[in-house]
Amino acid sequence: MLSCPREVITSFRPIPLEVPEGMAANEFFNSAENLNDLVHNNGLLVNPENLLLYRKALGHSNEFDTSIIYNTSQTILNPLGRPVRRTQVPDQVKSIWNRMNQILIEYMVEQYPDPNEALLLAGEASLDATWPLTSAGVPSIRMLHNHFMVFKKSVLSQAQVADENNPNLTDGGQHSLFQAYMREVYREFFDQALSLRVLKPIRDEESRLELTGYPQGLPCWEIQGGIKALRDIRFWREYDDILKGFLDFYRTFFQQVSTRNAPMLPDVYFSWAVEHILLFNHDFLRTAKKVRDRCIQDAKYANAIRWQPAFKQLIYRHDSGKWLVTISQNSIGNAITELLGVVVKRVPDTASYEQFEPRLLEHLFEVRRRLIEADLGSGLATPYWGVE
Repeated sequence: MLSCPREVITSFRPIPLEVPEGMAANEFFNSAENLNDLVHNNGLLVNPENLLLYRKALGHSNEFDTSIIYNTSQTILNPLGRPVRRTQVPDQVKSIWNRMNQILIEYMVEQYPDPNEALLLAGEASLDATWPLTSAGVPSIRMLHNHFMVFKKSVLSQAQVADENNPNLTDGGQHSLFQAYMREVYREFFDQALSLRVLKPIRDEESRLELTGYPQGLPCWEIQGGIKALRDIRFWREYDDILKGFLDFYRTFFQQVSTRNAPMLPDVYFSWAVEHILLFNHDFLRTAKKVRDRCIQDAKYANAIRWQPAFKQLIYRHDSGKWLVTISQNSIGNAITELLGVVVKRVPDTASYEQFEPRLLEHLFEVRRRLIEADLGSGLATPYWGVE
């Protein structure tokens, strides 16, 4: 079997969404009005913690695809002031969110138990203000959200080969800044900073999917105990620790890029590891100098830098049946699926989408029923479905 990134075609029903005249699409998507549309036309469940489960109108997969968003659009009108990562979410909200994650992932496993049949993945996307603010690519819907999706491996195996030079595919791989110049210190920092019992670091070759050969170059951890470990709060704390470690590394590095020999940031999570491993490492500081020197000479390069942390954090099922966690620096803006070598090409095709929609909604309604039963929210009715 050819191991290479794949490009899958996903059909969708065109969305009749009117962007006000004189307003850019990405500006509208940041608005409370757009999130209101998301609730009323695609909302499935909401709870008092402002967590919204919804159908993905522009989905990655028509097999199974849904998201949970921390919808603060009605309570925080400033898009730049909204939480965009798990570390910014109140503990009581995060506890509910973790339980919702666990139920959704367990449902996917129940419906697709064979790792040879389906690729299962779930994860968070950071939508921070990390692009130049004048760029058309400034993130839409500036709020933290989860993705939950399934791809049939029969579909992936028949999909055309994706362009390996697609910049989104190289983001976390061999062309990545972190991997090309700081691979050893990056891994050492995680090893020394984190005290993990549930998550175990694994080698690159143990994490790659046979069909795609991805992820490439990303640090990965095995969830010891498998899917049952998601019912243990320690797993979720360690999942957060990986993010905290990543944030420390990213912020410390770009602080050194910005200002030569800058002091340690006052709000890092793992101060001992930052001081002893990062700020006393020749490769780390030499690489910061390379980037800083280029920023001074190359305006276009400097404008493309994401000075604040941007990432995708992912839980996925490996071919072996093991469950793994990975995280990407996301310096370019890749989709969460592209960490695993799956490029999604969305095509407007109502007739094709409608062939998948009944089964897709059947899945989503059952997930909603289980969440309601677990006291994790109340059902939402839309013009297209009710709450029963």
